[in-house]
Amino acid sequence: MSTSTLRIGVLMPEVLGTYGDSGNALILAERARRRGINAEVVHVGLTDEIPDSLDIYTLGGGEDTAQALAADKFRRTSGLARALDARRPLLAICASLQVLGHWYEDARGARVPGMGVLDITTEPQGHRAIGELVCEPVLDGLTQTLTGFENHGGGTVLGPDAAPLGRVLSGVGNGTPRGTTPPEVRYDGAVQGSIIATYMHGPALARNPELADLLLQRATGSELAPLEVPGVAQLRAERLRIVHEA
Repeated sequence: MSTSTLRIGVLMPEVLGTYGDSGNALILAERARRRGINAEVVHVGLTDEIPDSLDIYTLGGGEDTAQALAADKFRRTSGLARALDARRPLLAICASLQVLGHWYEDARGARVPGMGVLDITTEPQGHRAIGELVCEPVLDGLTQTLTGFENHGGGTVLGPDAAPLGRVLSGVGNGTPRGTTPPEVRYDGAVQGSIIATYMHGPALARNPELADLLLQRATGSELAPLEVPGVAQLRAERLRIVHEA
């Protein structure tokens, strides 16, 4: 953290904000403020230059056309790449997970080059994954079950430089490209360097406060005091119970 105020970026919310994922930045800011840390949410539009000086970056989901616009933006600018080189934390959700990879295949069968900062590729599954997604985290620093809502048609394959975020207990997660054999163990997300990416909407950080605190801890470089927000534990328990009873 370079200043006394934690600056949390929401990148291109007009094209990567279809499912309310911009709320992840609000969760980060509020959890920081409740610990006495000044925090500011910075919106960076599609036509704006992406600064390399923010403390945390967030990316959300989007439809096919919006996703292509975001991919083109990332290929033409270097601000986010410089921020990642400096190990600034980045949370990416759904479509932006795909855009950060080497390439993804769109609904027309065209292969769209991505930013190449995640060692992943994405192809259509042949069906859409829609519903609750529950995972057991495999990322160091996380111990609590991860939950979210998935809505995507892509099957994402991780290369050797990327690791998954969690092992799927219920739902689809990264899925399987059409025509390939589904793995015995399913995973969600991709983790590489300072990037944490997942297919979980929700917003994800509203559902998973431990993940929010991990991003804050990485950004501030210090241990965080415990934070109890009334109702959060109850809501998480209710959500998990509903999934298990379905």
